[in-house]
Amino acid sequence: MITVNNVSLRYGKRILFDEVNLKFTKGNCYGIIGANGAGKSTFMKIISGEIEPTTGIIDITPGERMAVLKQNHFEFDQHSVIHTVMMGHKKLWNIIQEKDALYAKPDFSEEDGIRVGDLEAEFGEMNGWNAESDAAELLSNLGIREELHYEFMENLSGKEKVRVLLAQALYGNPDILLMDEPTNDLDIDTISWLENFLADYQNTVIVVSHDRHFLDAVCTHVADIDYGKITIFTGNYSFWYQSSQLMLQLMSQKNKKTEDKRKELQDFISRFSANASKAKQATSRKKALEKLNIEELRPSTRKYPGIFFTPERDLGDQVLQVNQISKKIGDKTLFHNITFTAEKGDKIAIVSRDPLAKTNFFEIIAGEKEADHGTFKWGVTVTKNYLPNENHTFFTGDLNLIDWLRQYSKDKDESFVRGFLGRMLFSGEESLKSCKVLSGGEKVRCMISRGMLLGGNALILDEPTNHLDMESITAFNNALQDFKGFVIFTSHDHQFMQTVANRIIEITPNGIIDKLMSYDEYIVDPKVKELQDQLYPAGQLV
Repeated sequence: MITVNNVSLRYGKRILFDEVNLKFTKGNCYGIIGANGAGKSTFMKIISGEIEPTTGIIDITPGERMAVLKQNHFEFDQHSVIHTVMMGHKKLWNIIQEKDALYAKPDFSEEDGIRVGDLEAEFGEMNGWNAESDAAELLSNLGIREELHYEFMENLSGKEKVRVLLAQALYGNPDILLMDEPTNDLDIDTISWLENFLADYQNTVIVVSHDRHFLDAVCTHVADIDYGKITIFTGNYSFWYQSSQLMLQLMSQKNKKTEDKRKELQDFISRFSANASKAKQATSRKKALEKLNIEELRPSTRKYPGIFFTPERDLGDQVLQVNQISKKIGDKTLFHNITFTAEKGDKIAIVSRDPLAKTNFFEIIAGEKEADHGTFKWGVTVTKNYLPNENHTFFTGDLNLIDWLRQYSKDKDESFVRGFLGRMLFSGEESLKSCKVLSGGEKVRCMISRGMLLGGNALILDEPTNHLDMESITAFNNALQDFKGFVIFTSHDHQFMQTVANRIIEITPNGIIDKLMSYDEYIVDPKVKELQDQLYPAGQLV
């Protein structure tokens, strides 16, 4: 168990946390949520001991071992993959190192023999004889091929290193597991394996993630950071979000009787616990939700951007025809002979194991880049709106946000432009800041504002959720679900893909897979797996 006692953190006049008191107990998985800059990663570093709080203490039950998902991908470059994983259990690794050093001594003494005996006993108690095989099993489950297990870390790709460091954190069943954005650079199969692993996990897990689907799958509780305070709520992210929205709605209904409000809240709790996605987590959540006091439900003070896309004209039946498009970079084939027809009502998710393939495809159909071969044709009623993955070229000038957004508005009136900025949470003095000093998330919010003003009926979105906080992702997600036009997009956000797309097209070096189904159906379809094996080079990571 972890007990947080009166923890505060101040940087000069800025108070990041103010007298936080929490308990994280065994058997629960806590998702840390909060707006960008709220201090999620900083709070994790306080728990791990990497950062000292200004006041207060972190109390961990004596004897409990803590493991932290490392973020430095180069820290273990001079070690083998298998040894890097085993280093996750520091005590066991130190015993192995000391044991090996003693056995290697040319002048092995009686005293050394006694010490080795003690170490061997401790080694056996810690199941040390299976240490290497356990590490190898973890690596294989995380998609690291056996031939890489004894390679040096420096020889691995970035995606492979991420998986090895995840294996290191999970190794040896730690009592407390801290993970900051564990799903970054993982393919959908590996994320699914991790979700199931954590569902079976009996110890304490604290995780920071922008992946709402992952938080929903693994979390029994949510720890919300808001205005320097941290509050723990029962349930996963969706439960927190929906319950807080329902509370806001009920609070606005002043004439509604208190007992009616209580019944509505109780019905919501019952429905939610019954519809939990995975059996193991559902059981855990149901027990927690049954004990939940309605008074624990609170409206959120979070602000959500107002995102809505209103097409200036209706789409015709013909939207987009793509005919045998191919693209190479050097000798590398990104995609070959991509052919499909998009129609009115389609919301297409583009997937590929190569992010370059997706970006190049979007650039081609947006008219930003030429294909090596093939053609495409948009329908005569189509007005395109392209939100690229890289948007730095839009922010090279030194305009304030009002003047920046005014470039894309038919109505040049300052109050009109300020209104649009306000919807995207740029209010007051925020609207006068230079576009050159914006954060990644602020730039994306500006690009979304631009997209709303352009009024296109066909949206081309290349990783639109990158850099956004969960409030903005949720608002964007809801807007696309309500959008009446055509959408072709890609995203690493599982829930975004599942709730927006009604058609999945996978582009590969050897053709496409085109399925009229949801994303969740697509990723488990055995026929899709067979086609992927045929169309991708062997061993290519997603």
